[in-house]
Amino acid sequence: MKTILFTFLLTISFISCDTLKQFPVSTGNTGIITEAEAGQGIKEALAQGVTNAVLNLNKTDGFFGSEFYKLLMPPDAQKVVNTLNSLGMNSLVDKAVLAINRGAEDAVGYAKPIFVDAIKQMTVMDALNIVKGQKDAATQYFKEKTTQKLIAAFSPSVKNSLDKVNATKYYGEVITTYNNFPTTFKKINPDLTSYVVGKAVDALFDQVAKEEANIRANPLARTTDILKKVFANAGF
Repeated sequence: MKTILFTFLLTISFISCDTLKQFPVSTGNTGIITEAEAGQGIKEALAQGVTNAVLNLNKTDGFFGSEFYKLLMPPDAQKVVNTLNSLGMNSLVDKAVLAINRGAEDAVGYAKPIFVDAIKQMTVMDALNIVKGQKDAATQYFKEKTTQKLIAAFSPSVKNSLDKVNATKYYGEVITTYNNFPTTFKKINPDLTSYVVGKAVDALFDQVAKEEANIRANPLARTTDILKKVFANAGF
């Protein structure tokens, strides 16, 4: 069965914006849906989606306990990991990896207000174009509007978070230990911040994409009154 969202997409694709403002869509006993209500409903759905995306990562084991998002040592440091493990220093590496993931989990919490602000700035036409657009239109909208803000906000936040959970300390110990080996000719930069920021942003947008897919496939799962009105089954 075609989803309600897909039907709604087709409906608004064939009518003008002026017509949609007063276009009577049957929603049982709830009356008509105006363009403003449709836009508000979409924005509420997106707000729920990005909130879920943040909450899925901004918790204990949101990164560390995930096979998809768990952060390992940066690629440049993989030789370090192999060397330390071969010398029986696994615990030092394990502490560093755990702390890196805890730092990312903590920092992702700073994303929510940035997403909320992007949604507040979204026009009705932005919202309707997301419905009419590609299956990842919302994700692409958020990438365009928030990526640089996320990086700017995450950088100090990630550094503070990494410091708070001793990630900087443990990772620094790993790299310093390796750099001090007499056989180490190529020194590794112990700065973690940009690496974790990039990985955290990537994971966040991956979660946003999954939430967008859920919004598009399951509009009736949304619970607010305006969403029930916009995505109601009757009349579509």
